[in-house]
Amino acid sequence: MTASVARPMPRADQRIVFVGGLHRSGTTPLTRALAAHPQVSGFHDTGVMEDEGQYLQTVYPTAARRTRSGPGRFALSPAAHMTENSPLAEPGNGDRLFAEWGKYWDLERPFLVEKSPANLVMTRFLQRLFPEARFLVIMRHPVIVTLSTKKWAPRTRLSTLFENWFRAHDTLRADARHVTRLHVLSYERLVTSPRETLDGVRDFLDLPGDIPADSVRDRSNAYRSRWLRLAQATDPVNRRRFRRLCERYEARANAYGYSLLDIDELPPPDLTLHPA
Repeated sequence: MTASVARPMPRADQRIVFVGGLHRSGTTPLTRALAAHPQVSGFHDTGVMEDEGQYLQTVYPTAARRTRSGPGRFALSPAAHMTENSPLAEPGNGDRLFAEWGKYWDLERPFLVEKSPANLVMTRFLQRLFPEARFLVIMRHPVIVTLSTKKWAPRTRLSTLFENWFRAHDTLRADARHVTRLHVLSYERLVTSPRETLDGVRDFLDLPGDIPADSVRDRSNAYRSRWLRLAQATDPVNRRRFRRLCERYEARANAYGYSLLDIDELPPPDLTLHPA
């Protein structure tokens, strides 16, 4: 693609929007919907995995490098969490990030979107570098995220994948009190009520005009069916596995509007996070 000519920091009339959420949570379809709006610029055809901004900069190590782990495990490492106290959270690094990302944005547009899954545990760090930034975090059912991530980490126990989900979102919940402009939405609401959910995103961003919703599709059925087979298993090993997972994580899932016992229960439309 043709690179733009970057300049230090955004203009006063520009807003940087950071999209975050665990792998397999819907960050890509959300970002694509945003980037389809005529006033929004996102990354595309960059040549890096999923056009994630973490691979298009040299200011901070990627989540994999910081934690020496990948999807389904990275949030379990303390190194994943970055705040305003990081030695990298110095003002000049905001200029550097904008210059590097600016090569891939259309800098004539007023809304500039960067998406990386680990942004959900980096909100305070990114806010220090870009004080006017807005943060969109998308959550998806811990069961669906766990089962869909399992194919990338076949040797990782289901309990570890669940722990990663809860560690990441518990970190976000604790950070939320420090983040000025944070909007949390659920994948389930996005795919069942795309117009209403994207209107909420539009209002949060003060974005004029509707965000296109025609590309939003639900891709959870296979994982839902797999979980229901485990829930209905008659063999002692899988019955015990299902029971133990529910005993361990049902209450924690309920705190985020989800249920392992009723996978079809929708989280509330308002996902404002209150610190535990």
